[in-house]
Amino acid sequence: MGRAIVEEALRADAEVTLFGRGRTGTDLFPQLTRLIGDRDTGDYAALRDGTWDAVVDVSGYVPRHVAQSMDALEDRVGRYLFISSHAVYQRTGVGPGSDEDAPRRPVVRDTEELDDDTYGPLKVACEDDVVARYGSRATIVRPGKVAGPHDPSDTFTYWVRRASYGGPVALPADPEQPVQIIDSRDLARLVVRLLLDERPGAFNAVGPAEPTTLGALIETCARVAGTEVEIVSVSPDVVPPLFPLVRANWPTQQRSSARARAAGMPATPLEVTAADVLAWDRERGEPPLLKGFSPKEEQALLAHRGRRWPQGPG
Repeated sequence: MGRAIVEEALRADAEVTLFGRGRTGTDLFPQLTRLIGDRDTGDYAALRDGTWDAVVDVSGYVPRHVAQSMDALEDRVGRYLFISSHAVYQRTGVGPGSDEDAPRRPVVRDTEELDDDTYGPLKVACEDDVVARYGSRATIVRPGKVAGPHDPSDTFTYWVRRASYGGPVALPADPEQPVQIIDSRDLARLVVRLLLDERPGAFNAVGPAEPTTLGALIETCARVAGTEVEIVSVSPDVVPPLFPLVRANWPTQQRSSARARAAGMPATPLEVTAADVLAWDRERGEPPLLKGFSPKEEQALLAHRGRRWPQGPG
């Protein structure tokens, strides 16, 4: 995500300064000013001097980190754009098509341990702090699942790679489950557009442009790779935690992107995202993935092909 935002900002002829630990991606963007610091240790000394029209905070997960960065920047930054998450929204009581005004989860501030229960509420606290500090100079972007080349999460990459092999595909979900992903480059274009237009408020960064299902996504990945797949739903008792793109709560995968589209977020076709991820994955040699079924696990599950997932959103 950060890499895509930098590339898009440079295309917009922006002057970009990078702030990070200097441990990864050090070969990228050698022409740019690189400031070294560390959020974990509170080292923001490199930000004491200089002024910026805007900052994009892509790694704020706990209020302490965000507060320290705002303290370091003070009023030497024009706009503070915070990358949040759809995890801020309440998981129940919200129907399909919910927008940025949907109720958020209760704030959590008494922990910095990130897990399924705390990640969203901590992001809510971060959002509130940014808005409290910068007011109309605050912008909040809430991405769905981000996909694209250079994605280290394996979430979308798992299905792209698996579909490229063809044949029966074990899916621990209903193929009709809705799914929303956002191409990292579309997210980057939205971020830069919001900065250029100096737009405040919150924006759901979700895609693709046309609603799709998990089954259709897998079939799209296969079509791009020139293979054919047979989707086999397997029993829910075999689902590992956070299996790639599988979600029991369907409305969380049906959020409105209307506000972000109106603000200028483009819509890369799913086929293009899948093709670009496939090419990138092959170029890097298809290293082992940390998510999804191993070939051995999938073969065992496919031996019980008679099982089918119950219909409905769950």
